[in-house]
Amino acid sequence: MSRIGKKPVVIPQNVKAQMIGQTIHLEGPKGKHQVEIHPAIRVNISKDSLVVERKSDIPEERALHGLVRSLLQNAVTGITDGFVRELEIEGVGFRAQAKPSTVSFSLGFSHPIEFPVPAGIKVETPKPTQVVIKGVDKYLVGQVAANIRRLFEPEPYKGKGVRYKGEQIRRKQGKAVG
Repeated sequence: MSRIGKKPVVIPQNVKAQMIGQTIHLEGPKGKHQVEIHPAIRVNISKDSLVVERKSDIPEERALHGLVRSLLQNAVTGITDGFVRELEIEGVGFRAQAKPSTVSFSLGFSHPIEFPVPAGIKVETPKPTQVVIKGVDKYLVGQVAANIRRLFEPEPYKGKGVRYKGEQIRRKQGKAVG
């Protein structure tokens, strides 16, 4: 039995769960989310928990057992608390400015970079060198953060670029030291 898969997913009072076909629809205070369930996995919905079960003990279904439970837990966490990813911008003249549907980055290129914000994601810039990404879907928040970081990855000599908050960049000394 999967250690993760056998734990029930606790549903808070303010969350509604409903299964339609092979999809579980969850609705909470932060928004809505849906999770596709593999046909080899069953989910039993009670009024305060979701219990994930598998039909057999083959390795593929054992792997899916824990995966589906984790996806359901992340969905419940997302619609109750939400997910946040913070980025820092390091470099002279490097900055970001949030607009309603895009974020404009000035990263030392000859032109500003307009990054489109996908639906379901909110991007804020409390400071010109700080970007906060919020959303209900953990995967989508992480993917948007990774795509923004990829615009100008931190370089090892001066440390300029877009990095996750608290990320340590391994610095190199350069040729002048030799």
